[in-house]
Amino acid sequence: MINYFFQRLFFLIPTFIGITLITFIIVHFVPGDPAVLAIRKGMSNDSLRDPLTAEIIEQNRKLFGLDKPIHIQYFLWFKRLLLFDFGNSYKDNQPVIKKIKERLPVTLQLNIISIFLIYLFSIPLGVFNAVKYNSLSDKLITLFLFMLYSLPTFWVATMLILYLGGGDYLNLFPIYGLSSEGAENLNFFNWLIDRLWHLVLPVFCLTYGGFAYLSRYVKSNILEVLKLDFIRTARAKGLPEKFVIFKHTLKNSLIPVIVLVANIFPALFGGSVIIEQIFSINGLGKLSFDAILARDYPVIMAMASISAFLTLIGILISDFLMVLIDPRIKF
Repeated sequence: MINYFFQRLFFLIPTFIGITLITFIIVHFVPGDPAVLAIRKGMSNDSLRDPLTAEIIEQNRKLFGLDKPIHIQYFLWFKRLLLFDFGNSYKDNQPVIKKIKERLPVTLQLNIISIFLIYLFSIPLGVFNAVKYNSLSDKLITLFLFMLYSLPTFWVATMLILYLGGGDYLNLFPIYGLSSEGAENLNFFNWLIDRLWHLVLPVFCLTYGGFAYLSRYVKSNILEVLKLDFIRTARAKGLPEKFVIFKHTLKNSLIPVIVLVANIFPALFGGSVIIEQIFSINGLGKLSFDAILARDYPVIMAMASISAFLTLIGILISDFLMVLIDPRIKF
């Protein structure tokens, strides 16, 4: 098992280098020059052709290191990455790591709550549907879950704002940010209530799709395990049905679910671009979106690199957990 772990760990290195290299090349070939975008605000196309402006643009390119060949740019960037230096933003010259630290707590709040709720409700519901397979309750729940899964996130968010966020109907939930104005002056209990009230709509939008998917996934895995011989043997021995389901079936059916652990870490970090944009939440998803619009290469590469690293770590952990559960798995 130790050899398996270190073999998998070793293969993370070339994979990570490959991901960052491909991302770096793609980002730099996207149309739009960061040196131009940095000074373009409020300027016409004729102004950009002015000799003085062209000189400023060229100085910006040298300042950003964009005047060097792309392979040299990647080497210099990767060298800084090894020192945990993501550079400064092209947009406001702020350290990228500082911008990430400011936004990270917001994104973690949203995603930890949503992932916890997804697993809390989807696994029991998946077990219930598998046990009640083909019953009326199973068919109704399945229909409801398919409807949930098919609803686009942006449309659900828009409908919630329209009907529950002070549109033409009810005004039950706030639709902007994560805190009310002056919330920092409230005592802790009132501040917590205010924060939870702001989280209701965005967390629901982040949760319903994953909840519908995972519960269906758990159900299908349990149904597959229920067909196996050792389950029939356990029932033939006269074991109680609850014991068969929760002791034998659930444990073996959750092995594929563990693979989904690989998606949790980048989801915690990456945030949701759509939800953070719609609800005006200053998280990492919105930071990434704004960086792409501004061609802010250091921020884009920092977000992509950290997400790639967390994805690979998630895959490593899920593989290791599968080996612990099923020792038959080999490298």
